Amino acid sequence: MVRLPVGFIWALLLLGLANYPATVPAQALHLPTANHALWDADGGAERFFVPTVGKTWVTGTFGCVRSDGRHLHEGLDIRCLQRDKRGEPTDPVLATADGTVAYVNRKAALSNFGNYIVLRHELDGIELYSTYAHLREVGADLKPGTTVKSGQPIGVMGRTANTREGISKERAHVHFELDLFINERFPAWYQKNFPGQRNDHGAWNGQNLLGLDPRAVLLEQHRLGAKFSLVHFIQNQTELCRVAVRATNFPWLKRYARLVRANPVAQSEGVAGYELALNFNGIPQELIPRAASELKGKAKFQLLSVNEPEARKNPCRRLVAQHGSRWELAPHGVAALELLTY
Repeated sequence: MVRLPVGFIWALLLLGLANYPATVPAQALHLPTANHALWDADGGAERFFVPTVGKTWVTGTFGCVRSDGRHLHEGLDIRCLQRDKRGEPTDPVLATADGTVAYVNRKAALSNFGNYIVLRHELDGIELYSTYAHLREVGADLKPGTTVKSGQPIGVMGRTANTREGISKERAHVHFELDLFINERFPAWYQKNFPGQRNDHGAWNGQNLLGLDPRAVLLEQHRLGAKFSLVHFIQNQTELCRVAVRATNFPWLKRYARLVRANPVAQSEGVAGYELALNFNGIPQELIPRAASELKGKAKFQLLSVNEPEARKNPCRRLVAQHGSRWELAPHGVAALELLTY
């Protein structure tokens, strides 16, 4: 195979030779590379996902799929299709939808994501972010605020990371996420809770993004077409638990107002807090304003209920813990709520 210089690859991309449709619906999400094996019923998963060493393709999917279910993988690891003569990937990485650049990291040593880019989109009135990691390089003309079109080349697939073990040529991939943004006050929260520790990425630290399963989103959109609703998709996530929080002014309420459900009692008496339904990854999929008369106890956070089968099926975020027959918020759960309401 003839090795093409990276600069020449970019020239081809900019000429529109990325093997991707020229026009797509503004509100549609698309796969971020030319690897579309996800849609193949017969063995497509093995051609699409890159597994961890010695494991099956499932470890390249989203969820509690690492370390025998103990660790969360918050995106999809998508296999490359093109390599140069050294075996390095050369696949174009494409914007999943129309949007703007939110953040770019071109210093691979500063993140286990290596070189990566985050795009902001709006879908069904929901602020959605897509993340593309381990890139060989990010488009030189891309910076925060730059407008991008669906299918536009934004980078070249690679295997950059700052982890000790690195990413081998065989495992070269793009790590792709679809995320919700937690709190623009994250830098202050982080400094308060981790004094003296570096935060090289400000509000774009990965702890400030909550991932949805991109495969589930894309498959549901593929199935429903124009009837797909991201709001309904989020609301229909399997519930892990319900929590009452004594907080009334936190950014999620405004950013994801479509997830807030009306409550006549709180509307009449005044809002003293919120009841949150959380999925296993800590996404507040439903928020109900509560009046003081509806809240019990004085604790800032109160666990109201737990979906025990879901807690056992997806334990990797460790938001709740069981002690005997009693469930309570675990330290990770309290930290997640502290960040959400900071």
